[in-house]
Amino acid sequence: MNRKEIKYTPIGTIHSPFKNKNGVPIQPSGAKGIKGIVELNKKYVSGLKDLDGFSHIILIYHFHLSKGYDLEVTPFLDKNSRGLFATRAPKRPNAIGLSVVKLLKIKSSKLYVENIDVVDGTPLLDIKPYVKEFDSPSKSKIGWLKNSAHKSKNLKSDSRFT
Repeated sequence: MNRKEIKYTPIGTIHSPFKNKNGVPIQPSGAKGIKGIVELNKKYVSGLKDLDGFSHIILIYHFHLSKGYDLEVTPFLDKNSRGLFATRAPKRPNAIGLSVVKLLKIKSSKLYVENIDVVDGTPLLDIKPYVKEFDSPSKSKIGWLKNSAHKSKNLKSDSRFT
């Protein structure tokens, strides 16, 4: 393997009611109550041990429908062009996404989740437990989103990143 090349192999697939990119909630905060199933490849099932003690998990996945990227984009929550790395736009140099979802239950190789904002069939790269003390700094700033982050609860994706 080339030192500059990194390869990931999906460990499972994320299933949701969203069959294409248009109309998907742009963040889990806008997907309240929407259920999905994370299907783990059987060889990774033993890695789920003790995960059922967590109320929320972080899904790390590949934006498999995104091709290419621009370093400046107009994000869903703004009308101004912003630097790509100051956004959560799905078209990125490395098309990696993450979502914090509620873990409802685990049955064998399936994790039943809620608040899913991911397109059906998305390749899963990793799962991590969400830990408030680790993942939620007590003092944080949200830059240009300070006046629009609250809109994520009602905004759905459109064709701007297709």
